[in-house]
Amino acid sequence: MRVLVTGHNGYIGTVLVPMLQDAGHDVVGLDNYLYEDCTFGDDVHDVPALRMDVRDVTAAELEGFEAVLHLAAISNDPVGDLAPDTTFDINHRAASRLAQRAKEAGVSRFVFSSSCSLYGKAGDESLDEEAAFNPVTPYGESKVLAELDMRKLADDDFSPTYLRNATAYGVSSRLRGDLVVNNLVGYAVTTGEVLIKSDGTPWRPLVHIEDISRAFVAVLEAPREVVHDQAFNVGRTEENYRISEVADIVEAVVPGSRVQYAEGGGPDTRSYRVDCDRLPEVVPAFRPVWTVQRGVEELLEAFVRHSVTLEEFESSRFLRLKHVRELQERGMLDDQLRRREPALESAGA
Repeated sequence: MRVLVTGHNGYIGTVLVPMLQDAGHDVVGLDNYLYEDCTFGDDVHDVPALRMDVRDVTAAELEGFEAVLHLAAISNDPVGDLAPDTTFDINHRAASRLAQRAKEAGVSRFVFSSSCSLYGKAGDESLDEEAAFNPVTPYGESKVLAELDMRKLADDDFSPTYLRNATAYGVSSRLRGDLVVNNLVGYAVTTGEVLIKSDGTPWRPLVHIEDISRAFVAVLEAPREVVHDQAFNVGRTEENYRISEVADIVEAVVPGSRVQYAEGGGPDTRSYRVDCDRLPEVVPAFRPVWTVQRGVEELLEAFVRHSVTLEEFESSRFLRLKHVRELQERGMLDDQLRRREPALESAGA
C-alpha cells in the first residue's frame, strides 16, 4: 500500500518505517521534525516526507494514500501537562481533523496510535478493551476524545482502528529517556542507582516499540472486516508489572546497580493493568516477541556501547520536556508548540 506515517521521525516512527518498507509498502512521512536533533546512535534513514505540523494538514495532501498511520502527538504526560490546551489541540482536535481530512481524500484505512493511559486510575483489575475510560492526565483524556470522534467517521468507505499501546520501551534512533523502563536502565547504567521516582506500587503494561510497530503492520495488512472500528490493547498480558518489579529486573541485569527510591516520591495515580489477548486472537499475524527482561538487556548494551553519561542522559537529547523548554527559551518554539521561523539576518550582518 501507499502509506502516510505521521510522526515518522519520532521515537516509534523511526522503528516502524523500516518495518513497513521491509513488508513492501510505499512509505511517506509527515513530521514537524521537532526531535531531529535528539539522535541516539546511528542517524535516521529518512523517507520522502511532508515537513509540517499535523495541525495544518489538508485533504489535498492526503490524496493518493491508501492508509494513514497516525503517530504524531504530544507524546507524554510531562509535556502534556506543560501546555494542556495545546495537548488537546494536537492529540484530540488535530487527530480528529486529520481523520476527517483522510476520509475526504478517499483514504480507506486509518490506524490511530492511542494509549492504555486512557484507562488511567484502575487499580489491580485486568482491563480489556470494553473497560471504562478513567484518564487522569490531559494526554490520556485527549486519546479518549480522539477515539470517540473517529468512531463517528467509520463507514463503508473509511475504516479506523485504534491501537491502545501499553507503555513503550526500547532502543530507537530517537530514544526517549522519560519512559519508565528506559529511565530506570539509564540511571542504573550512569549512576549505579535504579532510581524509582514514585512509591513503586503503580501497575503498568509494558511493550517494546518493535512490538508496537508489528501491531501497526499487522493491522494495516489484516482483513478490513476484522479490524474495522475496533480498539486493541497492544502488548502482552503477562507483561504487566508494578514499577518496583521493573526496578528489580533492572537491578538484576545491570551489574553493580541497586534499587533506590527518590526522596519525596509518593503514589502515582496512574495505575492500570491490561489484557492484551484480543489483538493476536483477531489478527494472528501479530505476535509480540519482546519481554521487559530482554528490553533491559538491549538498553544496557546500547547505553554502554555509546558510553552514555549521566549528564547526557539528563539532557534534552533524551528528555522530551527539557528539549521542548530549550527550544522555547531559544525562541524556536512558541507557546502552542509551533515552530518559529528563524529571524532573517539583517543585510551585511
